[in-house]
Amino acid sequence: MKKFLMLLAGLLVVVALSACGTKSQDDVVKKLDGKLDDLKGYKAKATMTLQMGTEPQTYNVEIWHKDPYYYRVNLKNSKKDQSQMLLKNDDGVFVLTPALNKSFRFQSDWPENSSQAYLYESLVQDIIEDKEAKFTATKDHYVFETKTRYQNHKMLPYQEIKLNKKTFAPVSVKVMDPDRNVLLTVKFSNVKFDADFDKKDFDIQKNMTAAQLQVPVMADVNEKEFSVKIPTAEIPGVSLVGEKEIDIEDGKRYILTYEGDKSFTLVEEKAEVATAQAYVTPVQGEPVDLGFTIGALSDNRITWTHEGVEYTLASKNLTDEEMIMLARSVQGTAEK
Repeated sequence: MKKFLMLLAGLLVVVALSACGTKSQDDVVKKLDGKLDDLKGYKAKATMTLQMGTEPQTYNVEIWHKDPYYYRVNLKNSKKDQSQMLLKNDDGVFVLTPALNKSFRFQSDWPENSSQAYLYESLVQDIIEDKEAKFTATKDHYVFETKTRYQNHKMLPYQEIKLNKKTFAPVSVKVMDPDRNVLLTVKFSNVKFDADFDKKDFDIQKNMTAAQLQVPVMADVNEKEFSVKIPTAEIPGVSLVGEKEIDIEDGKRYILTYEGDKSFTLVEEKAEVATAQAYVTPVQGEPVDLGFTIGALSDNRITWTHEGVEYTLASKNLTDEEMIMLARSVQGTAEK
């Protein structure tokens, strides 16, 4: 009799929860898994804030995805005339830099190889894969805290993902360091599921032309001076030991040498603008999201461009995570 009463009480609790519309963590995860299977595509807009350097940097992000593997992610600084676009179509993965009239092509499985804070399906996958994810429900939202799958996941191991309770659309993402300090925030708006697309929406030339109407090619990049920037992130036991300035055809190249328990070199020079029709450069390595720009990560080096300057960080001793951390910290730093 006692067992029967306990069973009856348990059933009443389940019925009460169901009547109130409360879903368990398993219910929400199953719903998300099903939504991912049925999703044919979406459009979304977001603002992304990077808490690196001396002050926060905010970027506007526009995301398009068409099932199964077409992507268009437009990343634009909200205060400066610069942008980059990640594009994936039948021909590969591309990074478009309209201000330099350049496109870079990667042979990569992006975005499946890492967490992506602005891609809905990546966030859902992070939730599904983390069997130890923390779950809470508020009046309007479902909130998950999960582990990340970033290349530098030791530096950014956690994220808080907030979903709309009615639509399961993403509301916000907070990416945190090991001490749970928020270093990257994405706030979504205008999420439209099952959006319509034309295949040409993911064409490289069409998107480059459209992007250059908003961010024209930098005509005077070679005439501008730039100040050398140094990483604000630190590697224990490593310090700056040498600075070299070299005259090159289009200006100067600056080489910063760091030595200690681990060593690396940071090279900075003006980026070259393609004067003819935009061309595509094959790149060895993987595209890596630095927050403020998209870089190329390969064996022993990471390269990126920002505000008309090309950066190369090379090391035989640093891990990929450490190189990404240093590259992220160069943006927004005090100038030398």
